Amino acid sequence: MTPDMRAPTRAMELAPVLDVMAAAPLAARLRACSGANVTIDGSRVERLGGQCLQILLAAAASCRAHGARLRLVDPSPAMLDDLALFGVGRADLESGENES
Repeated sequence: MTPDMRAPTRAMELAPVLDVMAAAPLAARLRACSGANVTIDGSRVERLGGQCLQILLAAAASCRAHGARLRLVDPSPAMLDDLALFGVGRADLESGENES
């Protein structure tokens, strides 16, 4: 699906520590963005845990399925390192115009 560029865009900043305690609040914030294009700022992330990564991956998949755009902007070096440890690329967390 082509992303709906007319859909509203919601911006959200990720917490510095994305561990098990941050998972439920992150999921709720992303659910509140349902149907909108989402820009996620990862500049403050110091640690990314598996559960929050799963939530971010699910959000990207949901956006793809519903024709919305999800962008990750300014991921911190620590976030990029943690993604690499999980074997996940930045592109896996994005949907929309950045996809081929």
